[in-house]
Amino acid sequence: MSSSLTATRTALRGRCPPHLPRNLFAKQRISREQHRNFIGFLKKSKSGSQHAPPPKPILSQDDLFHPFSKSPFPAVQQRGEAIKQLAPCPVCASSHAQGHPHVTRKNVNFECPDCGWPTHCSEEHWEADKEHHRFCGRLREANEDEHDLRSGREMTEFEMPAPIGYDETVSFANWDVFWYTRGFPSMDTERMRRHSSKLLTYPMTVASVLHQNSGLTTSNQRVTPEGIRALAALRSTLHVPTGSPETEEAGVGKPVFRVFILGARAESSLPPHVWEQLSMLFPSVSMHVHFIGPQVSLPNLEDLEKMKADSQQAPEAAAPESEVQTSPSASEQASPADPESAAPSEAIEPAPASYLPNVYQPPTPAPIPVQKRTRSSVPVYGAPSYTVPYRPQISITGIQASYADVHPSLFDSLDPYSDVFFLFSPGLGFPSPSGALTPAGEPVLQVSSPSEWGETLPMLLRSKCSVFVTGFSPADVERDVRALAQAEGVAGEFDWVVTPGENAFGSEKWEVADFDPRVMIKTNWGIWGIKGKRRDIREWEQ
Repeated sequence: MSSSLTATRTALRGRCPPHLPRNLFAKQRISREQHRNFIGFLKKSKSGSQHAPPPKPILSQDDLFHPFSKSPFPAVQQRGEAIKQLAPCPVCASSHAQGHPHVTRKNVNFECPDCGWPTHCSEEHWEADKEHHRFCGRLREANEDEHDLRSGREMTEFEMPAPIGYDETVSFANWDVFWYTRGFPSMDTERMRRHSSKLLTYPMTVASVLHQNSGLTTSNQRVTPEGIRALAALRSTLHVPTGSPETEEAGVGKPVFRVFILGARAESSLPPHVWEQLSMLFPSVSMHVHFIGPQVSLPNLEDLEKMKADSQQAPEAAAPESEVQTSPSASEQASPADPESAAPSEAIEPAPASYLPNVYQPPTPAPIPVQKRTRSSVPVYGAPSYTVPYRPQISITGIQASYADVHPSLFDSLDPYSDVFFLFSPGLGFPSPSGALTPAGEPVLQVSSPSEWGETLPMLLRSKCSVFVTGFSPADVERDVRALAQAEGVAGEFDWVVTPGENAFGSEKWEVADFDPRVMIKTNWGIWGIKGKRRDIREWEQ
């Protein structure tokens, strides 16, 4: 999964368009070369000589399937080797479970010729497996998606639209309607849909819950009466009164709307211009996204110190020139994730030194590039952290620490009208990695473990702010909801805001586990929300 995210970030380089004025319509994609003045009617067009031809893709669209051991990309080959060291053969495992004598469990070593993944220990066991056909189609789809991300083709599905026009409305009914009403490029293939949905699932899940055009309503029984009050409080800050235009000027005097993403991992490594799409859906308020968790991706400290030193040595006369420039330069357009240096066009993917397998818990993402205005926030939060005021409408902060350590500096400022919490697949119902046991001898769940969520959830409920949680499958959502009823300090202390159910903006791409290729999930498949229990105070009459 981590290699797939790295390939997605690499393919994103160069896809972010310049930051356009807000009064431009998102659907106006007519280039300057298509306009022709009346005086230049008879002039010959020179557009063909001004643009270099696009680089030739490494793989064509009809050549995306490759067995992992024969892949042209080292990262895919390394993932195949990691799977062979971790995943057991399903035929050997079932025979061993049934108590067959002289049967030893072996790891997978044979690559299925139909899907390309290492799936069995030998060709004989592959032929004997009657259940493999249930997974083979999804595995082949995932194989081709991995190679397509590295193929070098023009990834139009990663192009981000301009700010919303004042007379435009966005619908959150589903991915198709959202892409159309928001002005995204046409998603012509299912593979483009999978790539785009995986990239946008985190910011759009947040937007689909908070926006006034959300598909979560009382009519489909997803929002409770208490949820109506909670969401109305948030939307009173995010939107303007009915009939008023959604403009930046309408946000004067409003508090900054803060989104706290706890236990952040992959979402903290997304390029800032992807999270900027969240703020564009709420133009009348400034947003501040906080990533908090021990696996938050931080900028490289050496790069941060180097940028700080360069900024101090720069002549003061150059400051006004840098402030006048409002549109990205050519190098910034080529590499929006790293404004200081442009990535070469022929670089498809930086070859990692070694592949980190995903064993039950995703690895910490690689360090993120340093942005222009990145600064250290260690004095503020007392933990490894950074802050990027990326645009006037959005800032991003990453804190590599547990929320329990940061809560004392935030509690006094938390407001149910302007603060909200999101937990993306937190694993509340999974056993604690610490291996602790209850007095009854059962594993302690993460929702009750002091080292995971045991201290955090009661703090969130006491703040009375809304908390939204996602899960990667129906079983994962049910597991987390059942765990709430067993957690001390949580059971009976919350009201439902959004009932458990499917998330219309979950990823449509199958993620395959390295420890067992038959374990496949979809990121943010389901969503539900709670908040601290409301207790009405009544006067007691004697």
